[in-house]
Amino acid sequence: MKVSGTGGPGSTQPIRRKTIERTGAASAATAAPAVRNINDTAQVLGIPPEEMTERVQSAIMTLMAEVDSMRQELELAQRRISELEKLADQDSMINIGNRRAFVREMTRMISYSSRYGINSSLIYLDMNDLKLINDTHGHAAGDAALVHLANIIVNNLRDSDIIGRLGGDEFGIILPKANEEDATNKAMSLIQEIKNAPLDWNGQKLFLHVAFGIYSIDAGVSVDQALDRADKNMYANKQDMKQKQ
Repeated sequence: MKVSGTGGPGSTQPIRRKTIERTGAASAATAAPAVRNINDTAQVLGIPPEEMTERVQSAIMTLMAEVDSMRQELELAQRRISELEKLADQDSMINIGNRRAFVREMTRMISYSSRYGINSSLIYLDMNDLKLINDTHGHAAGDAALVHLANIIVNNLRDSDIIGRLGGDEFGIILPKANEEDATNKAMSLIQEIKNAPLDWNGQKLFLHVAFGIYSIDAGVSVDQALDRADKNMYANKQDMKQKQ
């Protein structure tokens, strides 16, 4: 990463000074590029050749260094903005998108489905026993369970699928070009993978139990409506699981 300032790597004047100090004299080969740059700048500024005194050349050199410094500062700021945007979209604990990023992707998917009439589906997942894990084994175990669950899901999705943590123990998955039956089969497959891979916590195997809800994304539906309907379907699934226990 470049560092801003007049002594930075792209600054013309400091580079020439260091070369002179190192060699004891400025060679013609070293001075030539700087002169060409000065002449180019002078032409852009409309300075006649007869007015190119040493003082004017020095002023141009200073101007070139300042412009280069500003360019480096702008590049650094743009990189920082990109890093902050990435952080703003990432869950604070799990290496997946947060609710903000997921809602944005849902909005795009709804627009895509409305425009092209292609089915896509939403899976709403909820881990049933997070409170029990927190109360029994501590919050560190609960956090590890959430990370473990997210890793299982991510490892069993397509590259085109989108996952996000909606908050607490709830996750959302967008399945592009998948109808309700496809989404149901995928959810059942994920549930089986989760059952087959308990969390190893201090020598104990913690089996995670997850409820899911499916919603086929309709054209014209809002993100809040889609999440609400998938959430209600998940809750119905959770109640059904309790009755079967």
